[in-house]
Amino acid sequence: MIDDAELNRALLARQGLLERIDAPLPEAVERVGAIQAQSWPAVPVALWSRVNGFSPDALYAALADGSLVTGIVHRGTIHVVSAREYPLYAALRDTTPWRTKAGPTKEAAKLPAAIRKAAKGKTLSNEEIAEAAEAWIERHPDAIAPEELEHQRKHRWRTLLRGGDLLRVPSSGEWGAKAPDAVTAAPAKASAAKALDAVVAAHLRAFGPAGADDVAAWIGWNVTPVREALERAKGVVELDGRLYDVQDAPRPAGDVEAPVRFLAAFDSVLLAYAPKRRARIVPDGRFDDIYNRANLQIRPTFLVDGMVAGTWSMEVKGRKATASLTSFGRLPRGAKGALRDEAEALLAGVHPSANNRSVQIA
Repeated sequence: MIDDAELNRALLARQGLLERIDAPLPEAVERVGAIQAQSWPAVPVALWSRVNGFSPDALYAALADGSLVTGIVHRGTIHVVSAREYPLYAALRDTTPWRTKAGPTKEAAKLPAAIRKAAKGKTLSNEEIAEAAEAWIERHPDAIAPEELEHQRKHRWRTLLRGGDLLRVPSSGEWGAKAPDAVTAAPAKASAAKALDAVVAAHLRAFGPAGADDVAAWIGWNVTPVREALERAKGVVELDGRLYDVQDAPRPAGDVEAPVRFLAAFDSVLLAYAPKRRARIVPDGRFDDIYNRANLQIRPTFLVDGMVAGTWSMEVKGRKATASLTSFGRLPRGAKGALRDEAEALLAGVHPSANNRSVQIA
């Protein structure tokens, strides 16, 4: 049997939240199971908390040289992943762009591949993707039913951006603090069967021990094929009849000391489990304090003794950077000073040009 304290320390150890990961950035990203990137400013925060010696310039350089890429992959959300693993994650996407009951014709199924071909070696805006779709329709006038065509035009063909066939890139060609605002063709996807087995194992390495329902929730699949993949995977063991894990993965004792750490908006460790297993890192009854249901956002949080203990925000104006922390309750002795030190280091790490830094704790 393994209790929540041991599950917590296993998670922290794999995520670089006990000791930061000392490895090249693409390898580090693979080890932590991809980085949520719905909020672009969150990516440097997530990596700074996990990777030894991280700097935003290192992230932008890895994106520029193609060793890291960003695109819509599992669960239909934007992630930063390694170029090596992108074809695996992308293969798990349901690539069907159709949104009405007017089912696609056999000819229409060729449209996503045609759009990917149009974007190969190019940087295209969302508007240019829509124009490419319209040009394809002119050549195939009967391929899509009028009802579906009306829906797609109303939404400017945005569903074509969500199938894993396109990567997000900056229209300027320069990676930086501004979110990528254009697309280019993605690498070819792996086979679905190969991808499922690889991503299931990747989830355990990054977030295990975990149940089949945890992995299924993470990738947006049904539980049955995920459980089958876990049962046939080599080097995967059942711990207590409900959880699976990679055999040689770290599982520290539950009382190993855990430093304070800052998690980014939409942080992966808060989304990698079915709700009943978030207790390893989110105290009971606190998930609604970090989840903004109005806009479906997961707020940035901080950890004390390995558990979510409050939320935080960052404001940068010119050379002044301020971190504002709000704890859920009374902090243990020494935690406030440790949080202040870590927050100041975080501000310096992700906004090095802002040399006027302050931390507020409520």
